[in-house]
Amino acid sequence: MNKLLSTKQMLLEAQKNRYAVPAFNIHNMETLQVVVNTAAKMHSPLIIAATPSTVAYADPAYLVAMAQAAAQQNNIPIALHLDHHEDPSVIEKDIDTGFSSCMIDASKLPFEENIAKVKTVVAYAHKYDVTVEAELGKLVGKEDDIEVADTDAIYTDPDDAVEFIKQTNIDSLAVAIGTAHGLYKGKPHLDFDRLQALRKQIDIPLVLHGASDVPDDMVQKTIELGITKVNIATDLKIPFSAAVKDFFQNNPTASDPRKYMTPGKEAMQKIVEHKINVCKSANRY
Repeated sequence: MNKLLSTKQMLLEAQKNRYAVPAFNIHNMETLQVVVNTAAKMHSPLIIAATPSTVAYADPAYLVAMAQAAAQQNNIPIALHLDHHEDPSVIEKDIDTGFSSCMIDASKLPFEENIAKVKTVVAYAHKYDVTVEAELGKLVGKEDDIEVADTDAIYTDPDDAVEFIKQTNIDSLAVAIGTAHGLYKGKPHLDFDRLQALRKQIDIPLVLHGASDVPDDMVQKTIELGITKVNIATDLKIPFSAAVKDFFQNNPTASDPRKYMTPGKEAMQKIVEHKINVCKSANRY
């Protein structure tokens, strides 16, 4: 493949063949290496996702350079995706730097204001063949600096979604059907009937946010009903950090990052493998 791709073709392929492309949130070189190496080993398409705080932490130019190196060294489709960005001007700068996909999250705004903000991003991104994801509805929980209380959750209305897509010309839509960012307080309750109705009325790829901590069978049912991109973040951070903490408990005088990062990478790799299998995206390339 040898270059970063937009998500357009890979999500359409997933939609056609009834699987989902995993979008793994990374934070640094080590976590990027894990998701890339694992996806390449399993021949899975891959979306490398970065929230605003991750982009600020790692520097957009560094992230683009690392992702480009990964694309050049591996024969799988790889996209570098701006996840949950709210500022169109920042999105434009990051597109100029080399990001190949973006999500503009204006979901907390009223319907018409959401549309207006998304349209500005689409107009810019499409000039550079960068795909745009937007969100309609509100997921509970916290993602980066965006936090939604349980009482403020709003499920995606299928009729509103049709109008939203028509007016914005987005490439994919993140839907609110009962998932949440972060860990769940109990078993999640997903509105599968709503998802089915959305799929019947909408042609573009649908995205499931808040997939961490959702039982595998429920995630796979959403894929059967039309989800083509699954976002995973929290489920990666917890095993990575736990393994690093455990290493320091057993090696309190350790100081070499190459030593203490490795157990974290190994723990995270197991989760990435599992999530790729859940998404049924292995051996697609």
